[in-house]
Amino acid sequence: MKKYLVIGNPIEHSLSPKIHNHWMKKFNLNDSIYEKKKVEVKNLKQIVEEIRNDKIAGVNVTVPFKKLIIPYLDELHEAARDTQSVNTLRKVGNKIIGYNTDSLGFLRTVTDYCGFTVPEINVDLPRRDFFILGAGGVTSSIIAPLQFLVGRSPGVVWVSNRTKKNAEQLKKLFPKIEILEWGEKPPIFCHMVINTTSVGLKKDDNLNIDLKTDKRTLFYDLIYNPKETNFLKEARLRGNKTMNGQMMFLHQAKEAFKIWTDITPEIDDEVIKILEND
Repeated sequence: MKKYLVIGNPIEHSLSPKIHNHWMKKFNLNDSIYEKKKVEVKNLKQIVEEIRNDKIAGVNVTVPFKKLIIPYLDELHEAARDTQSVNTLRKVGNKIIGYNTDSLGFLRTVTDYCGFTVPEINVDLPRRDFFILGAGGVTSSIIAPLQFLVGRSPGVVWVSNRTKKNAEQLKKLFPKIEILEWGEKPPIFCHMVINTTSVGLKKDDNLNIDLKTDKRTLFYDLIYNPKETNFLKEARLRGNKTMNGQMMFLHQAKEAFKIWTDITPEIDDEVIKILEND
């Protein structure tokens, strides 16, 4: 039996097993199973060794291990190297390779929202400003595609984090970003305000900062379970459009599945229904 895992802490919220096991069944991968596992930092080396010894066929990595897993890997694929963030592991030959499918997952989501598709990425855009809350392991995966978009139109990627030092570390990786103090309001109009923190996984979680902006601003939360965090609820009540991380989650899962199996699954109504009915 080929065993696949998603590891994280917390991990209860993850719906990855529902999606990947659906695809495994759909493509008759009857020798494969996907599970979720709560781990500690001290377990990361062991997880990598289990992939090396063929006890695990592949792993997804979620909060808070996307950077912490890197020292145990033999090599990083291009997107993982550029962002210093890993969410997918696979054995290639005798090496354990770290991949980043989050960036592509987010890029496909945000380009769809902006009204054009990835092959048409060179289309001229009006000004785009983006305001990111958080500086954790996934944040660099969001900055990379946003800078790709900003590079094709006027605009700035702003980052704010409770611990300013972590935001400053991101600036070393992405010198063009601008840092705002935590609690400082974003520009009155920015295209998107994006929550990359884990605040919202629990029902009573609240960022407790004033994020009132122009009504045209989209509020986007990477969290997809629960479907509406307080961050999104408050924005909706203010009259802003909102979007959760469901489509990014599905796109990154699609790319991970392809890495492991060489099969490209479709994100169809059946897959979306699995999440919406959870």
